[in-house]
Amino acid sequence: MKKILILGLALAPLALLASSEGAETNYDIVERTVNFIIFAGILWYLLADKIKAFFAERTASIQAELDKVEDTLKASQDKVDDAAKKLEEAKTLAAEIVEAAKNDIDSIKRKVLESVDAEIANLDKGFDDKIKVETSKAKRQVVSEVLEELLSSENVSLTQDELVNIVVKKVA
Repeated sequence: MKKILILGLALAPLALLASSEGAETNYDIVERTVNFIIFAGILWYLLADKIKAFFAERTASIQAELDKVEDTLKASQDKVDDAAKKLEEAKTLAAEIVEAAKNDIDSIKRKVLESVDAEIANLDKGFDDKIKVETSKAKRQVVSEVLEELLSSENVSLTQDELVNIVVKKVA
């Protein structure tokens, strides 16, 4: 930039000498261009350090904001990854719980079926025992009725052997 300033200052006298005082020209573009270049060079010389510092500071602040946003983005991504991992763990745990519940249900069903089968077997055995008891009672009652009939009727005279044979036939 200093080269431009020095070049501008070096060309300024040439531009002034090259212009003719007596010539009337409606176009003074060369003089105005030289004046603008000199003005721009002086401004640059006076403000260059401040402009560079301003833009360096602005660049640093933008970079700091960008870093902050990137850190926030990374933290958010980490949280999303963590949440996804926890979700997968929760799904796995839920599947294990469902599987354990199914196994428990199967076990409980099996135990209930065994219990029902045992209860049915006990009821069948109790029923068979009750039938035996009732049959025995019925046989005793029949025997006792037959004996009473035979003993109470005076027309029939039976011997002990005949009586035993009659009872055996009735019971069988």
